[in-house]
Amino acid sequence: MTQVLQQLTGIRPQSSGWLHSLNEAGAAVVRNAVWPTRKTEQWKYTSLRALEQMDYLGARGQIPDDLTGMAKLCSVDNLDTYKIVFVNGSYCAALSSVESLEANVDLVTFADADTQQIVRIRESLGSVVESDQHLFAAVNNQLLDDGVFLRVGKNVQLKKPVQVVWLTSGSEIPFHIPQRFLMVLEANASASAVEHFISDGESQACFTHGVTEIRLADGARCNHYRLHLEAPGALHVGGVYAALDANSRFDSFHLALGGALKRIDVVVNHNGPGADCVLNGVYLPRENQQVDYHTCIEHRVPHCTTQETFRGIVADSAKAVFNGRIHIHPDAQKTLARLSNKNLLLSDKAEVDTKPELEIYADDVQCAHGATVAKLDANALHYFRTRGVSQREAEVMLSFGFINELIDKLAQPALVHYLRPVLTQWFARDPSLVRHLLDAQEQV
Repeated sequence: MTQVLQQLTGIRPQSSGWLHSLNEAGAAVVRNAVWPTRKTEQWKYTSLRALEQMDYLGARGQIPDDLTGMAKLCSVDNLDTYKIVFVNGSYCAALSSVESLEANVDLVTFADADTQQIVRIRESLGSVVESDQHLFAAVNNQLLDDGVFLRVGKNVQLKKPVQVVWLTSGSEIPFHIPQRFLMVLEANASASAVEHFISDGESQACFTHGVTEIRLADGARCNHYRLHLEAPGALHVGGVYAALDANSRFDSFHLALGGALKRIDVVVNHNGPGADCVLNGVYLPRENQQVDYHTCIEHRVPHCTTQETFRGIVADSAKAVFNGRIHIHPDAQKTLARLSNKNLLLSDKAEVDTKPELEIYADDVQCAHGATVAKLDANALHYFRTRGVSQREAEVMLSFGFINELIDKLAQPALVHYLRPVLTQWFARDPSLVRHLLDAQEQV
């Protein structure tokens, strides 16, 4: 047993209230768990060594006395949202704004939930994620003491997106953050949610273990965005788990900058006929960073569709891992599912391990999957050079074009405008190298 598991077995449940039973259930799974190693298939290419180097579980983070500048970090220009902000894992009312909610909508932290809301949370919390199959989901259950609950009632169309911000700041003492977001959309409801992970400019010593659960009832519609923009020193192991009932639609976009340890699981369950999932993602590790995405789409019933596209750009000595699995169960006839993973290596030392999988047990389906790993096209670079564009600037433009298709598809234009400067800074710290991209931003 590793030091981390030994420490977890000695931690008492974090809540003495209604979350206590969930804490106990998580602790029971952890006590019987085997720590992932390189011999564990799901962790074959991702080491947990960074987590074992510090005592992240010994303390919880604190909200700094000075919040100057943090409001700007939590904001997206021209995006009006209902906003809940956690700073270093603790709810920060000063930076949050949840006024004027529509009728028949709940948006509340677990700690502030009233009796009726607690009943609703308990009905759904832990019902989507299989914590016995996902060790860090069980860790989250064990250490959970707060979270965010969003419920949109039957036939309600939420007018503004919900933005849940997890902001981390510098700390001399390592700490952990039990991130939890539960979203329940009732029949024919619709909502957009932005999960925003961001850091200030200080040196980070935090570990986020997160779980997001999304339940879509018949005919519900959800646009979901998950942005991992934490500082490289912030560790994150988390997952998004969604359950789709009949004729519901789940449109989810993921973006992740790299870090010492960043592992995200995405599991989508098609539980009702006619359910539709669009899952897109971009990952961008550089220097010595790593990003690991593991996705699993479970087609359990007939007449469901999945369109999954992930693209990665790996620079310097960084490493990316992508494992995408689509599982077609025997009863899932008339399934339409496609998976594409394309990767661009910007360095001879960059590495990507990609494994797209189709597991099919039905005979009347249309499925396809594929993966590519390549370098920048020499002919395209030559084309730019013959037109007066420098080698480095041409490389930046071609790299950005590789992922820009997915960025431009976002249903929230404000997020496109927000992400473009973030990405251009990733591609080149010299502003002259991204002038064409920034000019295009201004013209939109």
